Amino acid sequence: MKKIGLIINPLAGIGGPMGLKGSDGDEIVEKALAMGAVPQSENRVRTALEVLKTWSGAEFSFLCWGGAMGENLLKDMGFEYEVVGRPAGERSKASDTEAAVRAMALAGAEILVFAGGDGTARNVCSAYEGLRAEGNSKDVPVIGIPTGVKIHSAVYALNPINAGWLLKDWLEGKAGREKEAEVMDIDEEQFREGRVSARLYGYLMAIDSPKHMQCCKSSGASEEDSLLGIAAYVADNMEKDCYYIIGSGSTTRYVMDELELPDTLLGIDLVKDFELVASDLSEPALWEYIKDPKAKVKMVVTVIGGQGNIFGRGNQQLSPRVIRRVGRNNIIVIADPGKLADLPEKMLRVDTGDPALDAELAGYIGVISGYDQLSMIKIAADSAE
Repeated sequence: MKKIGLIINPLAGIGGPMGLKGSDGDEIVEKALAMGAVPQSENRVRTALEVLKTWSGAEFSFLCWGGAMGENLLKDMGFEYEVVGRPAGERSKASDTEAAVRAMALAGAEILVFAGGDGTARNVCSAYEGLRAEGNSKDVPVIGIPTGVKIHSAVYALNPINAGWLLKDWLEGKAGREKEAEVMDIDEEQFREGRVSARLYGYLMAIDSPKHMQCCKSSGASEEDSLLGIAAYVADNMEKDCYYIIGSGSTTRYVMDELELPDTLLGIDLVKDFELVASDLSEPALWEYIKDPKAKVKMVVTVIGGQGNIFGRGNQQLSPRVIRRVGRNNIIVIADPGKLADLPEKMLRVDTGDPALDAELAGYIGVISGYDQLSMIKIAADSAE
């Protein structure tokens, strides 16, 4: 019987919809909860594990941490599991993740599935480094289920359902070879101030599967002329009496510069009639502006270099209800030609947290890549293989 280690960071990503640009630290968690944030990690892990519910292949069981870090979900879904430890306090912390990795490694986990963001990946990496230093661990493959705000690391699946399919492949012996994958993270304090300072923290063994795993985020040089042309084209074609949701990123900053408006580099801004209506909006605050079905609303988003995501990476304020309110035909995607040339499998990705919406968004969409230049790029569809 194969042993699968499972660790859920139940608070991962809780700050994203609230516009807090991360979830690290007790203060941010408390602030997010006070603002009405609802933890989503467990639901996303459920999506991944549903792939195994109807599968009758090799026998397996889970090693897990207690309570919301894995036990609750496995019990609810009816999987066979063993609890090898519990969180030290009422709410889980980084130290609980590291303790869980250690306990599962010593208990014989043959693969580790963990849910969180880049901070969680760092905790997993740190724990394995400690075990290796003691001579207590062999490198086992990991599969990250993306549930955090920041997902720069290459140890994460494209989305939860892809994590589930990759785990199924591993159980069937079809997962392919393993490789070292980068664990990246950024300084959240600088991130909240509009500065991205990413660094490499180490490596974990991941399964080499471009079909299911994301690439490490790229921050390659932009094509200045194209970006200026993109911004001018978007501004020239803005309609009156229409709300424009301006997504996060350095590419959308060019649009705000063209409009001569201040912007929130890593947040969500709202523009109407060429004026700034509100800046750095949380999901609930944004919804209050656009919920009237009579209001015209459009959205400008860009592509994450090296990964291809337009939703679900650093812009969780753009929730499923916000995206549905805007409508697929009113989503304006912008990206310079360099980003489009480097797209994995030449496709875009979405990971909204709502598989039905992800399916609705799939298919070809126009991407503005210069002044009056439109490239048709396919948004990938994730299905039951």
